Amino acid sequence: MDILYNSKFLKHNVDSEAEGAYRIADFGDLPDIEANGEPYLELVHSPAYIESIKNACRNGEIMAEVSLNNNSWEAAKTAVGLSIMAAENNSFAAIRPPGHHAGTERASGFCFFNNIAIATQKLVSEGKRVFIFDIDGHHGDGTQAIFYDRKDVFYCSVHQHYAFPFTGFSIETGQGDGEGFTANFPIYAGKGDKEFLEVVDKAISLARRFQADVIAVSAGFDSYTDDRLLDLNFTSKGYYECAFRLRRAFSDIFAVLEGGYHYDIRKCVDSFVEGIHKGAVPPRQHWDENMAIG
Repeated sequence: MDILYNSKFLKHNVDSEAEGAYRIADFGDLPDIEANGEPYLELVHSPAYIESIKNACRNGEIMAEVSLNNNSWEAAKTAVGLSIMAAENNSFAAIRPPGHHAGTERASGFCFFNNIAIATQKLVSEGKRVFIFDIDGHHGDGTQAIFYDRKDVFYCSVHQHYAFPFTGFSIETGQGDGEGFTANFPIYAGKGDKEFLEVVDKAISLARRFQADVIAVSAGFDSYTDDRLLDLNFTSKGYYECAFRLRRAFSDIFAVLEGGYHYDIRKCVDSFVEGIHKGAVPPRQHWDENMAIG
């Protein structure tokens, strides 16, 4: 799993103490990968909404708690492009702005275009069944809403209970054709890797039952123990183990960076990627469950 990055992301919302450039400053050793996602925006968003975001960037408006500029437009369309590239080659898109709060016609929570939803929709249009596993500490209300009445995409989220955007309750399971294709696992503030990995195992079971072709990970790291906006206690070891278990179970996995409001995002991403790499190594022994001992 390669990490895809572009220094354009550092020029968007530069000085914010929340979703600022500091979040991905440690990725500067990586090469700039160019990818224009603008042609794919209409897979999820309407032309009118896309134009409204473009104009907001041109005019320096404040939207979704972010002061926009022309660099924001470049960052946003590149983020979508790298997300699609990640979906095509099982990579990790280290991008900003994030996307999982963005709806088809709504910017919210630092998000403008729903990166992972656009990449997922492209895969679905190619005949793939996609299981989205959202490990961001905030519920991905935008992603859930986009696919809530669909049965060709399964959305599963683990997040902090009673935190922004105050959605993602366990009773939210989809509607219409999508009933049963959404699963939410809210956990309480203060919980850590143990509770996280219990949900990972449940997600793997759901994805297997769904017969997923692709696992799309909304990889937010605001559940990290040092995050400034949330109160969960996940660690880099937990992210490693999450990725390891996912890769043991599935071969086609990609990830897109969401939130994370601390200075250890590179450490968290590297741990996740390492888990994918180690999970891809075949185990030395294959146990036969039918063998008796004694």
